[in-house]
Amino acid sequence: MPRPTPDERDWVALTTEPLPAADAAEWATVPETGAVVTFAGVVRDHAEGRPDVVGMTYEAYEGPALRALHDIAAEIRNRWPDVARIALLHRVGELVLSETSVVVVISAPHRGVAFDAAEYAIDTLKETVPIWKQEHWSGGSDWAVEQHEIRQHEIREPEVRPSVSATER
Repeated sequence: MPRPTPDERDWVALTTEPLPAADAAEWATVPETGAVVTFAGVVRDHAEGRPDVVGMTYEAYEGPALRALHDIAAEIRNRWPDVARIALLHRVGELVLSETSVVVVISAPHRGVAFDAAEYAIDTLKETVPIWKQEHWSGGSDWAVEQHEIRQHEIREPEVRPSVSATER
C-alpha cells in the first residue's frame, strides 16, 4: 500500500492489503497535534437479521471511490481548518471476522476537533463512497441488507467558528 511522504497532509487509499492502522496513527502524530483519533471498522459475526456472518467481501468503484474519499478530506479541511493530518483507508476484497475494513485517523491540536472530524469522516464515507459489502454466512451470501443509495457528497463553504480556549473545553 502506498504510504504518504512525511510532508503530505492526507493519506487516502483503497487496497486489498491489511490496513496499517498503527502506521496511520504514527504518521498523523506530528508536533502541532495534541489529539489523534483513530477509528477502525472491523468485520463482525452478525448483521441486521443475520446472526451467523463468517466474512465479508468489499467491492469499490475505484476511481469514483477515491475521488469521494478526497472530497471528504477536503470538506474536513473546510470545516475544521486546524486538522493537521487525515487518513481515510478502506480495504476491498474478501475479509474474515475481526479483520479491519476501514480506518479513519484525524490529528488536530485539540480532541474536540479530532473527534468531530473523525465522526464526520466515517459517517460521510459510509453514505457517499461507492463501496459495497457482501455478507457471507454459513448458508450462503448476499449483499448487506442495510445497504442504501450512495448520496452525492457536497463540499460546503467553510464555516466561521469561534475560537475556544483550552480552558473552555
